[in-house]
Amino acid sequence: MSLRKVTIQSLIEKKQNGEKIVTITAYDYAIAKIVDACDLDLILVGDSLAMVMLGYQNTLSVSMDEMIHHTKAVSRAVSNALIVGDMPFLSYKINKNEAVRNAGRFIQEGGAEAVKVEGGTELCTTIKAMIDADIEVMGHIGLTPQKIYRFGGFMVQGKTIENAKHLILDAKNLQEAGVFSIVLECIPWQIAELITKEIDIPTIGIGAGPYCDGQILVLHDMLGIFTDFKPKFLKSFGNVRDSITDALEQYKNEVLNVIYPNKDYSYDYVGDQLEDLKEWVENNDLNKEAAELSKIMKK
Repeated sequence: MSLRKVTIQSLIEKKQNGEKIVTITAYDYAIAKIVDACDLDLILVGDSLAMVMLGYQNTLSVSMDEMIHHTKAVSRAVSNALIVGDMPFLSYKINKNEAVRNAGRFIQEGGAEAVKVEGGTELCTTIKAMIDADIEVMGHIGLTPQKIYRFGGFMVQGKTIENAKHLILDAKNLQEAGVFSIVLECIPWQIAELITKEIDIPTIGIGAGPYCDGQILVLHDMLGIFTDFKPKFLKSFGNVRDSITDALEQYKNEVLNVIYPNKDYSYDYVGDQLEDLKEWVENNDLNKEAAELSKIMKK
């Protein structure tokens, strides 16, 4: 059964109809293929791949080329979900022209259909420039990991009235600038609910409670693959890490004990000259034969 192709308009219609939006991250062809077959709405090729795929300490080290590389892999696998590329640190805040060029790489080279940027009102002119270049943009406010050093860590945002007001106004301004959706990360659920009610575009929550229009998690977190830290909002929906460990231990045991591969997992020589081959091996100087072949191949 072929699934429906998700578009930006269909996501907005889901909000209008009160339907929840389900999104997830993916970073490679094999996993993206599985995700896309599960009929999810949106796949974010997140800069979280810096940590869960590449082993960096945080998201700040991942480059544009690395992000494009992974976005290409995902786009080759996906035909149903909307693909969004996450613009990495310093790729969109130096100047508008560079931001537009980098965003365009996600579309032209990476095969994404939109990009995501972190920030509020201060980014609106840049976002408008991207949209003027026919690039669709997703916003992201609250805890924005690219500002981890300014925040002093992965801290909940919007805990004061003034900060909450700022988030609400940021959301309104991002909508006015033309973003089609906004990620709300690590903010009190009451504030996320207010924002969701005040804007006409979908909100996608991660650590922002149940009243957002949709939810997103890092795939490697929710499957128990990446376990370096576990935020309060994270629920494990699988324990793939243990499954992989068990499989590898079984594989190691069978190889060490000559259980795998047995002949059931091996190819047979089906010709009738095997004995001749064995006789040739026994009666010839194979080092000399190999040297002669090497001379021939170099000519």
